[in-house]
Amino acid sequence: MKVLSTKLLKEEAKIVYQETAGLAIITIRRPQAKNALTAKMWDELRLIALRVLENPKNKVLLIRGYGEQFTAGSDIKEFNFISLDEAEKAFVHMEKTISTIERLPIPTIAVINGPAMGAGLELALACDLRIGSEKAKLGIPVGKLGITLNNKFAQRLVSLIGPSMTKDLVYTGRMLKSDDAYRLGMLNYQTPEKDLDRYAIRVGKLVASMSPASLLAVKTSVQECVDSVPQLWKDSTPFVDKEDFPEGVRSFVEKRPPNFTRQLK
Repeated sequence: MKVLSTKLLKEEAKIVYQETAGLAIITIRRPQAKNALTAKMWDELRLIALRVLENPKNKVLLIRGYGEQFTAGSDIKEFNFISLDEAEKAFVHMEKTISTIERLPIPTIAVINGPAMGAGLELALACDLRIGSEKAKLGIPVGKLGITLNNKFAQRLVSLIGPSMTKDLVYTGRMLKSDDAYRLGMLNYQTPEKDLDRYAIRVGKLVASMSPASLLAVKTSVQECVDSVPQLWKDSTPFVDKEDFPEGVRSFVEKRPPNFTRQLK
């Protein structure tokens, strides 16, 4: 087994990369922050994901979070110390990473043993399959933060669970438990936590045993179907609102309810 560790910010924060038996495994490890990713970590994740392709023996990529978390998405506290322009650029880099993983020419599987929130949910949805334990929770509580749902974010949700449920998750900020996520198709498989890693590797090896040509063809064809859906929104839709986002971030850091005063016209 080949192991590559990329240390970030603190010793406890790292992205661990492993290769074994045709499987590439990425583990997001930042337990002190619910595996939330800093801007630097998003960039590191993209580079590591691309490195998977350097080894032709890698047939499937598994992405998992350390412990009882998948990832809380982007590190919101980091946004409290940067400008709106810098925050927007950070989200653009985040989306670049998620899109890179989404368009890898090999099958990708998210292994979820806890909350996958916000950009963490988008990362999971960018994977071709999702396997969750009973501790998996999925949600996108951006409404508490003044984060505006970019069209690529919305597309991943809408194509999977439909327009109304997508709006529901943002309108209410609720988290879907494992059973509900499985019922809606956000999880492809469920398995007890004690069996999760072993089950994910078994599914990964099953997928890896299939024809590479067939796997690439269906992945490409499905993506072309998704991309062919008419876009009624602008690609320039920003990720952050100039008024609500600063208040949302402050309230998150100060651990209080946000006080949004902006009037929409």
